[in-house]
Amino acid sequence: MADRGVSSGEAEASVGTDLHLELSGRGSRREQLMLALREAITSGRLAPGTRLPPYRTLAVDLGIARNTMGEAYAELVAEGWLTARQGSGTHVASRATPLPTPAAGDRARRSAPEARQVAYDFMPTSPDASAFPRSAWLRSARRALNDAPGDAFGVGDPRGRVELRTALTEYLARARGVRTAPHRIVVCAGFAHALRILGEVLEGTVAVESYGLAFHRSLLTGAGLRTVPLTVDADGARTAELGAVGAGAVLLTPAHQFPTGGPLRPERRTAAVDWARATGAVVLEDDYDGEFRYDREPVGAVQGLDPDRVVYLGSTSKSLSPALRLGWLALPESLVDDVLAVKGVREMWTGVGDQLTLADFLACGAYDRHVRLMRRTYRRRRDRLVAVLAERAPHIGVGGIAAGLHAVLDLPPGTERDTVRAAGRLGLALEGLGAFRHPDSAMEPREGLVIGFGAPPDHAFNGALQALCTALPPAP
Repeated sequence: MADRGVSSGEAEASVGTDLHLELSGRGSRREQLMLALREAITSGRLAPGTRLPPYRTLAVDLGIARNTMGEAYAELVAEGWLTARQGSGTHVASRATPLPTPAAGDRARRSAPEARQVAYDFMPTSPDASAFPRSAWLRSARRALNDAPGDAFGVGDPRGRVELRTALTEYLARARGVRTAPHRIVVCAGFAHALRILGEVLEGTVAVESYGLAFHRSLLTGAGLRTVPLTVDADGARTAELGAVGAGAVLLTPAHQFPTGGPLRPERRTAAVDWARATGAVVLEDDYDGEFRYDREPVGAVQGLDPDRVVYLGSTSKSLSPALRLGWLALPESLVDDVLAVKGVREMWTGVGDQLTLADFLACGAYDRHVRLMRRTYRRRRDRLVAVLAERAPHIGVGGIAAGLHAVLDLPPGTERDTVRAAGRLGLALEGLGAFRHPDSAMEPREGLVIGFGAPPDHAFNGALQALCTALPPAP
């Protein structure tokens, strides 16, 4: 029985599921309705077995007579498009399969190049997606949502949830030596989002490492900035060159230079900070895999040397999953308002559920436990990579392996391009060093492969290594 003050039509409309239909064309309303339902079924929008709303409910939604709606349902049942059974409702019949569209499919197949199947993923930017800590993450999600205040589900603060910013302040200080405060942290949708925001804040020229991700350079140039390369060697970027390039900022990967490997030497860290202090510039610190170290003592963040001149950028992309789309900026006080002005007056990028969950994940220690577990896992893989190469390809040098999720394989001159092609034919996804070289770099090009050992799951790792060895050039 309908509630007092509610019409019978309104009561019927509150029952059942929604179904979008557009009635158009010639003929009666019943004919238009039947045509719309047939088209929804043949196009595949209504799959076999889909339950339809009660005809009374759909009649109210569409503003047509219930008798007309009932007659249309009955006729479609008689034609075999629908099935109806007392007590179980009306469904799309199993025989009502969508019509094939070979013309569209053929056009797509003719116009799109055939994609090569990837058997093994050695891309250096990928962690092991299968190792995501689902159970622990779910426990944190439940606690976080149960404990969240009501305002958490209102209009979001562009800084991000205070629970996450507080948890990050504690964790980054303890684990990475970052000196910051919740009001100086801005949550972003990953590293790329953070760098894109900074690109709108900075002006002029940004110095970058001569080997790095072209995507990151494109984010800066897309914001109207110019990038100039700094020479990279075994000790990281030569920051002594900063005084000669006329830059107002520098983007560095100090914990583990990407992609060549190795930490930035202490005196080069100090030189970068001294340059920023003397010129009013800023250092952008990409701490992309700072938690993963194997054969060396922990290397803290450069940001700890001067929080007023260094912007610290971090994310969950390597430690947990790039699919979370969670990153953060630990900013100098002077840049907080400028960054927020670019980001916007409300949070539009990262969901409150994931922010609250990560805050709990950090606070309860689950993040530390996961990082320690993956550190052991990745170290085993790195050791296996080194051992297999020593056995199968001892002429190939391996570097950059004291930390991080990738290694650099040195190749004989003139063999990089052919090796990458050979790897592709074997189903290996990997990159040569040349893909990361700044186009304006004056450095002598270095031939090699950048091998990410994070992505291949354990059960496939040996097969991936055997295929990799097959692709490598023979000994001279």
